[in-house]
Amino acid sequence: MNLDDLEWQSRGLGGYPPVLVDLLVEQGHIELLVRAASKGAWSCASAAARELCKMAEYERALGVLEPFVELGWKPACRAAADVELQAGRVQQALDGFRPDDVGSASEHVCRDFAELLVKAGRVDEAITVLIPHLDRTWMLSVLVKLTEGQNRDKRVLELVAPKAERARSARGEERWNLDASNAQDLQAQVLERAGRVDEAVRILRADIAAGRFLVQNTLIAYAELLQRNGRMDELRELGVGEHAHVGLPYYAKALEDRGRADEAESVLRRFVAADEWDRYRWPLIELLARQGRMDEAVEVGRPTFDHHDACLLESVIHLLAEAGRFDDALAILDERDAEYIDEHASWFHTTRIGLLGEAGRYEEALAYAGMLPTDLYGLTSSTAWILEQSGRVEEALGLLRADAEAEAWEAAALLVRHGRADEAIEGMPPIADLRAASRWG
Repeated sequence: MNLDDLEWQSRGLGGYPPVLVDLLVEQGHIELLVRAASKGAWSCASAAARELCKMAEYERALGVLEPFVELGWKPACRAAADVELQAGRVQQALDGFRPDDVGSASEHVCRDFAELLVKAGRVDEAITVLIPHLDRTWMLSVLVKLTEGQNRDKRVLELVAPKAERARSARGEERWNLDASNAQDLQAQVLERAGRVDEAVRILRADIAAGRFLVQNTLIAYAELLQRNGRMDELRELGVGEHAHVGLPYYAKALEDRGRADEAESVLRRFVAADEWDRYRWPLIELLARQGRMDEAVEVGRPTFDHHDACLLESVIHLLAEAGRFDDALAILDERDAEYIDEHASWFHTTRIGLLGEAGRYEEALAYAGMLPTDLYGLTSSTAWILEQSGRVEEALGLLRADAEAEAWEAAALLVRHGRADEAIEGMPPIADLRAASRWG
């Protein structure tokens, strides 16, 4: 185990991905997680430490993390500090993770240390740690998130307000790359949670009316603010005005939630008919689907199915599948022409196999898979899933193991699902080998 291997695991979820780790956790295989951690699997070590803490086995959790901490792996140092905190050793937790020089530490380290301070009840210190980094959009968001419910809204507003003013003036000064472009949204969010909803609405409404904002997220934040607080007049103004492309879905949903679905449908259809970019079809499709009018929903989406942009085919297929209408989804898929299939070969074929399987048409799915090129991306995984669903577990396992392109965790996950977790972990290659075989190494 070395830092490069750990970076690879963290960067690409390599080795033991969440789907496998979550299966082990769900089935209570903590000892297997510990065993995998001893082989250098960071995701297993992290999960094992969390689960051990739930059983108050703090020293053992620290023991699982120790080899990673000794390497200087920052996520492990942070996890160890969390364990110390849960064990009631607050000062030890903070001292163990405190940067040597907070002023020169990276933003990520400062974020993690601030989170730890908040958990320890030292909110003002956490704010102080974050202050040097508040010109960054994501760090400003961290400040707002960490201080929620901490009775520090007045102080947070003092820090956010100057950033919001800069964002308001940036467009007029053509400073399009301003980092803290979300400051107005965050200012409104803090005002709202402080009980100053009218002020939050008034400020964002004025900014949007005057065009004093940089990004579409500000429009989204305003729409969500209005929707949460039942501000129907302002929501209608946003929904049918200049910024309808953002506001209309929120206005329509608010109408529907108030028992006015007919009005919502009417306004959406009006905009669909007048819009050449198909921006309003999906909210209408969702509305119709919620009312059980799936055939109408499909017809609204159909004009986009052959588009290169704003194509709603995949979304409609997913909607039909969620409703259990697999045969209808297959029928729409099979309407695609040869050119479309060539352009979207992997998605088309694996989706078709999956829909056949969901419909219980296993033999048909396997016959179809057998006609496809063996190097088609995703084919092995899709075929193995069909075999597993039809009870042919050993065949599925053999297929995954025989394909050099298949990820080792796929066979392991299959084994875990079928009560063979020990075999799954025992058969996983060393982390270095997994990295060497990975296309993301």
